[in-house]
Amino acid sequence: MRCRVIDPRILSALVLALLAAPSVASAQAKQAGAPTKPAALSPELVSARDALAKYADPLVAVRDGYFSTVACVDFPHGGKDGPVDYPPGAMGVHFLNTANIGPVLDPAKPQVLIYEPVGSKLKLVAAEWFVPVAVVGNNPAPKIFGQTLFGPMDGHEPIMPASLRHYDLHVWLWKDNPLGMFTSTNAAVKCDPKAPYTSRHTH
Repeated sequence: MRCRVIDPRILSALVLALLAAPSVASAQAKQAGAPTKPAALSPELVSARDALAKYADPLVAVRDGYFSTVACVDFPHGGKDGPVDYPPGAMGVHFLNTANIGPVLDPAKPQVLIYEPVGSKLKLVAAEWFVPVAVVGNNPAPKIFGQTLFGPMDGHEPIMPASLRHYDLHVWLWKDNPLGMFTSTNAAVKCDPKAPYTSRHTH
């Protein structure tokens, strides 16, 4: 499967160019064959999961404006980025939709979809709500689903420039996270350490 790839060198420019643009809306519908849901979701999370179920097919995500960042992000020993602690685990492959970036967070329009490589396929496991610090300014950190986004933190090299400081919240809608629904890394998600596009963070 070939996916469009966003060059990290132009990511900052794309984000800044689209900060003032309206979000691109796409029809949301539940799709048969979607990933299995984790247990004990609130009604708001169930609604978000169902609205995003069509992205179980990453080609649908690409058609709706999500760009693959290619790398499978892994923190095998955990890590820390500013105020954010990453327990040992992985995040997976991020697909970014810059058109969804803005000051208002919409449960049906995450800025990032996260996939786990499983054999030759990508399996949808989480969504991420992402807001650059430049959007927030001096205002408090954004919130969604009753949760305050983590941050501010640097951009995650190599998939985005470190200078792209931001807030984010990972929500594991399709794969249970042993450390909790909103923990940034998930020990149940695996990146192949021998794969050429696995990005292992060891600090």
